[in-house]
Formats: sequence, C-alpha cells, structure tokens
Amino acid sequence: MTQGLTTIDIKTMGKVAVLLGGASAEREVSLRSGDAVWEGLIAAGIDAHKFDPSVRTLSELKNEGFDRVVIMLHGRGGEDGSMQGALQLMGLPYTGSDVLGSALAMDKIKSKQIWSTLGLPTAEYEELDKSRFVPGSSTDIIDRLGGTVMVKPAREGSSIGMAKVSSAEDLEKAINQAFEYDDSVLVERFITGREYTVSILDDTALPSISMSTPRVFYDYEAKYESTSTEYNCPSGLSATDESEIAAIAMKAFKAVGASGWGRVDFMCDEQGQFYLLEANTVPGMTNTSLVPMAAKEAGMSFEQLCLGILKTSNVTR
Repeated sequence: MTQGLTTIDIKTMGKVAVLLGGASAEREVSLRSGDAVWEGLIAAGIDAHKFDPSVRTLSELKNEGFDRVVIMLHGRGGEDGSMQGALQLMGLPYTGSDVLGSALAMDKIKSKQIWSTLGLPTAEYEELDKSRFVPGSSTDIIDRLGGTVMVKPAREGSSIGMAKVSSAEDLEKAINQAFEYDDSVLVERFITGREYTVSILDDTALPSISMSTPRVFYDYEAKYESTSTEYNCPSGLSATDESEIAAIAMKAFKAVGASGWGRVDFMCDEQGQFYLLEANTVPGMTNTSLVPMAAKEAGMSFEQLCLGILKTSNVTR
C-alpha cells in the first residue's frame, strides 16, 4: 500500500468541496467521477460537499466556509491550470498539480516537446496550428509519420476529437474535425501494440494496467460505455518491464511539473518499446476508471484512495 494514507487526520481536513461537472466537453464524466469521490469521502468520515462551478460562483467556497477543495473537473476549466490559479489566489488548498503542472500536462504538444528534449520515449509527431494549416498538406504529413496516424486536439481529454486514419483524405477530415475542439492539433505516428497506463499517488507509481478493445482505438466509448473493453491488472508485464514503465511514468509526470496524483498513458510496440502518450492530472474516478483499479491492486480501498487524493491538498504552494 502507498505509504501514509492511513495516517491522514480526518479532523484537520475540515469542510471539503468536491468540484464536479463544470462546462467542458468532459462534464458528464466529471459528474460521475465527482459523485464517486464524494461518496468515498463521506464513507471515510470527511465533511464533503458537491460543488458544480458551472452553476455556482467560486466566491461561495469562501462564503460557505470550505477549508479545502478536491478537484474532480476533467478537461478545460478544471484540469488546465485555470481553476488551480483561481483557488490559489483565494488561498484555498486544492488537490493535485499546481497551475504550471496542470497547464503543461493538459497540452499534449507541450508535454511531448518536454519529453523529447529530455530523451523520454514518445512517438514522432507534427504540430498543426489552425491559422497556419495548409489544406492539401496531409499527404506529406502522413508519409512522414509512417502511413497511419492518430489525430488529437492538443488540449482535450477522454479521447474527445481523436481519430485514427490511414489516408491523406481521411487525415484532412480528421484534422478539420479536431480543429473544432482546439486551435492546436497533434498528429502522431500510430504505434501498433498494446496500451498501458500507470497511476501515480503520493509520489509512488501504482501497478500498471493494460487495456484492449475491439474498437479502432481506446476511444471515449471504449473508456466509459463499452462492455467489451478488457482491463488487466496486474498487466502481465515482467518485473523488469514493470519497473521500467513505472520509472518512465514518474520521470514524465515530474517533467511536466505534475504532482500529487494522476496517470500516465503509454503504448508498447511489438518490439517491447514503451512510448509516452500523455499525462493526466485529474484522471477519471468512475466505477470503470483506471486509477481505482490500480489502487485496488496495490491494496487500497476506494475510500483510502479518495483520502490519499484529498491528502495532496496539504501541499504548500
């Protein structure tokens, strides 16, 4: 079990707001995550209250005497540093990464630039800007990146706006669709292999999980709606590979300034090489989410996991 989780002094936590919902494209997932965490904190004896910032003003957090905040807002407005900055100005302790770590991890392109500079493994990619994108350039892009690519809005989560394509015509369409979500788009060489994820809590990597889906890729439906997605925890990696993926995850997480808790996603190619995909600073906490699955394998109950996340709000920023 991750050290220190059972030593949390519940009385010192005070009145806790669980931020959920919000106005991003991931609102529905956030509502489910927030509900689950609120229930877990209540079960653990915390004076926790749900708070949706899309229908309430942040000033109410102070007016109603909240002592700290658990951020369960996924996507923009909750995971990109803006909420963290607002809470920091208000003097309210909050869970997870700070302003910079949240902003960098949310941006898939900035994350890859940092990882590449540090020599951490990540697939070749192209960065596209909506204002400078040249229609008809898709053939050159797909040829440079090996013929099959993933297209991703730079600052969306839960696989929103993503597409896997293998032709210049489809790439052009996918890029334009991704531009509907973000002015910056990442086009990344597709890695054929298995997807893995490593959850992080209290500066410790939890057991890795491998995922497989009959769908084209591990998209929104595969994550939250499908009953055919398979999860393996333990993932089946050898002890050596488990140690390697954990070490890479920790380095990647810290490289973008992330802290407290989160998740790092990987692909592993057919030669056994791991490639970083992205870091998540407020990953899902629903009944099908990966962090609770990894925590359970590490010997933690869901309530202990929620307390562990709450404990990250003790960090002095």
